[in-house]
Amino acid sequence: MSDIDRLRQRLVAGLAALPLELPAATVERLLAYVQMLARWNATYNLSAVRDVDEMVTRHLLDSLAALRYVEGGTLVDLGSGGGLPGIPFAIAAPQRAVTLVDSNGKKTRFLRAAVRELKLDNVRVLECRVEAVEGTYDCVTARAFASLVDMLRWGGRLLAPDGLWLALKGRFPDEELAGVPAGFRVDRIEPLAVPGLDAERHVVVIKRVRQDAPEQQESSGS
Repeated sequence: MSDIDRLRQRLVAGLAALPLELPAATVERLLAYVQMLARWNATYNLSAVRDVDEMVTRHLLDSLAALRYVEGGTLVDLGSGGGLPGIPFAIAAPQRAVTLVDSNGKKTRFLRAAVRELKLDNVRVLECRVEAVEGTYDCVTARAFASLVDMLRWGGRLLAPDGLWLALKGRFPDEELAGVPAGFRVDRIEPLAVPGLDAERHVVVIKRVRQDAPEQQESSGS
């Protein structure tokens, strides 16, 4: 079995277990992305995961396990790094406008190259700090980026009034819940079962409950 056939088999089996149905062309684009990530990772240190087979599980399936919680026509992925979960989300839903944000130049070079090579017309890349991002988005995502309180302090103003903030976490974030700023509330915390991954995963779903939250005023002046 060739390398690409092995990776395809792993991804298809994982998608079936989620369960998540994606077109064959989407599966191939996801595979092209993870192979590109593995190639660049050798030089750019984009991920601590070195094995491309493990990347299918720990990056693609780990991201896509939360896809069903994504809503709206616009999404911003904060601290996107190598494009996770933003690029898998963008590939799986090409009708959604996705913005990838990272302040690290090496990582944004990879992100821009991935957008070009994979022809991701629905994706744009911003090389800046979260505080410098403008606009509002229907969905805000962040994976292993910061604590809930810091994420919302830096980027809470980016969440549209009826939008959803999806924080992808490992273990249940008990110690972070008390720090959620006024103006936001944790709507629910859902466990994620990632096929092939023997580790806890959760998605924290946060909503805005009022528009005059103190952190919004602080962030807009930073």
